[in-house]
Amino acid sequence: MDLIQLADRMEHVHSDIRGELFHLANKMQREGTPVLKLNTGNPAAFGFPLPESIRSAIEGHTHEAVAYCDFQGMPAARDAIIRYERSKGVQGIEPDDVFIGNGVSEVVNFALMPLLNPGDEVLIPTPSYSLWGNTVLLAGAKPVFYRCDEQSGWNPDVADLKKKVTSRTRALVIINPNNPTGVLYSTEVLQQLIQVAREHDLIIFSDEIYDRLVMDGLKHVSTASLAPDLTVITMNGLSKSHSLCGYRCGWMVISGPRAKTEEYRKGIVQLTSLRLCSNALAQLVIPAALEDMETPAAMVRPGGRLYEQRKATIETLDKIEGISYVKNVAAFYLFPKLDVKKFNITSDKQFARDLLMETQILVVPGSGFDWPDPDHFRIVMLPEAGELRAAMERMGNFLDGYRQK
Repeated sequence: MDLIQLADRMEHVHSDIRGELFHLANKMQREGTPVLKLNTGNPAAFGFPLPESIRSAIEGHTHEAVAYCDFQGMPAARDAIIRYERSKGVQGIEPDDVFIGNGVSEVVNFALMPLLNPGDEVLIPTPSYSLWGNTVLLAGAKPVFYRCDEQSGWNPDVADLKKKVTSRTRALVIINPNNPTGVLYSTEVLQQLIQVAREHDLIIFSDEIYDRLVMDGLKHVSTASLAPDLTVITMNGLSKSHSLCGYRCGWMVISGPRAKTEEYRKGIVQLTSLRLCSNALAQLVIPAALEDMETPAAMVRPGGRLYEQRKATIETLDKIEGISYVKNVAAFYLFPKLDVKKFNITSDKQFARDLLMETQILVVPGSGFDWPDPDHFRIVMLPEAGELRAAMERMGNFLDGYRQK
């Protein structure tokens, strides 16, 4: 009997967040070993409650989501998204520019598939959420990674970006706030990235799903608000800001000169029509969620869960010799660096496996975010502050004397 062979397009696709170590952690749990899973940004799994605004929007209205809705999304939901983006300074957009999907993961697919041909290139930051690189690969194109510089606070290295533009480059991906570093880009940094896109006639894909989870008095600036002359596709959703990962509610908004995107939009319409519509029940809550800015604000101010959990994590990491980090100011991720000489690190995957086996803490190695060096890993700071503090102490005890073989 011949084995069914894997398609060639899958060769370089990877999902380390729920990859080999994740499956090992699940096996350990089934066998009775507790595991602290710091691999996935899934707030509700750590006790973040359903916001009252969301509960109220659903109760008594579930019958409104029984039928298929508009393939682009419910009118009330798209109207709310447009009001939100306009409030952030994005110009010239209408409800017809919105496509709602089953999470940002789906709309990224809708955005890239109609654009890319084999051999085309897309500029993606490293480190970055692997959804972008994987989807480019599945579209038959090539992800080209421009480096973000840890020494400059994980801001993009614009000089490196410019070197990587070729005649095959079609688009530039910006992830702001960034996953996995939790860094927020300034207006000046965004303007530099936009200028590269302007000079080379590139589409900008701006992943802004963490824009409502910004700390320390800082403010997120929408890429599209700075580039009304360019085609910018802004991605956002409710999974993180309102702890609704399971609702799978995300969207994209196309801004810029309409005439330039008419043909491209036809491809997006084809794909969104093929799946009939996205989760209608989740769409019911979009207007209420985008009116409820208190839910995300309460999490990131002093005393809020995300603020205090970050504090507990970094205060404990500061006591561990051989770990350094750039403090995040958004989202709930930290991307620490290991002293490769001290710990003789040659494989970040081996480090993560050793950590899991010895401490029962699951993290994602930096290579899972297309980081080329074996010296980083991502921590998800979603457990309560006390649990995070204890976990970081266990990590410190593990590293005390650790040397990779």
